[in-house]
Amino acid sequence: MPLTPEQLNRAWREFKVEGHPTARVELINHYSYLVKITAGRLVTSLPGGLDREDLVGAGVIGLIKSVDQFDPSRDVKFETYAIALIRGAILEMLRDEDWVPRSIREKLKALDKAMHALERSHGRPATEGEISEYMGITNGEVNELLVRMGRTNIYSLDDILGTSDSDDQIHFIELIVDENSNPGGEVEGKEIRRILAAGVDKLPDRERLVVALYYFEGLTFKEIGRVLGVSESRVYQLHTQAMNRLRNFMRAEGAVHS
Repeated sequence: MPLTPEQLNRAWREFKVEGHPTARVELINHYSYLVKITAGRLVTSLPGGLDREDLVGAGVIGLIKSVDQFDPSRDVKFETYAIALIRGAILEMLRDEDWVPRSIREKLKALDKAMHALERSHGRPATEGEISEYMGITNGEVNELLVRMGRTNIYSLDDILGTSDSDDQIHFIELIVDENSNPGGEVEGKEIRRILAAGVDKLPDRERLVVALYYFEGLTFKEIGRVLGVSESRVYQLHTQAMNRLRNFMRAEGAVHS
């Protein structure tokens, strides 16, 4: 049975203030539904060699981390924080499994390079037509690659922040949602957070909305497309353009390295 609001408040108090391990288990069990929901929305078709339980297992790790790290006294919804960490844990597991075929990964790298080259040349994000001409492929193939890029999530805000496989990697959602996250020292963490927030504020309205709906509200790109009244591939392009702008902004501010 799910906990009532009163029981939930009690469990948070007993775990965070009094350190009761039983309350921790209660919280994890209560919010376990977030793992299945997030896994189902994040990956609609499983890559070969993986089953749904693999995704759920990775998601549970993210849920446990969110329960352990969450501060109930702050003005942040736990669900928002938890979904972000659950999604991050699942994506990290998929990356470790390297489930994207090498041929597709090479095409995505070529797309990324083309978009950067065109943006440097034109001083703005490239259109699908410009990308198509530059790469010598059709608009339809560009659309497919943009969709694939979004689904594999090989290019996200975590990539901008230069995350690695080390234990001290920086995650975007922890910087924005959790002011107490402390990557590379308190002063450096606050400075990265300030620069990243400034970069998000400078995004065009639609790109900023895509970032907000994806990273904060947990919507899929298909759902965001319905909100904006555009195709799923267009949302992928808006997201990728936002990532390009943010990476360039943070590089110019000295927050990340090339």
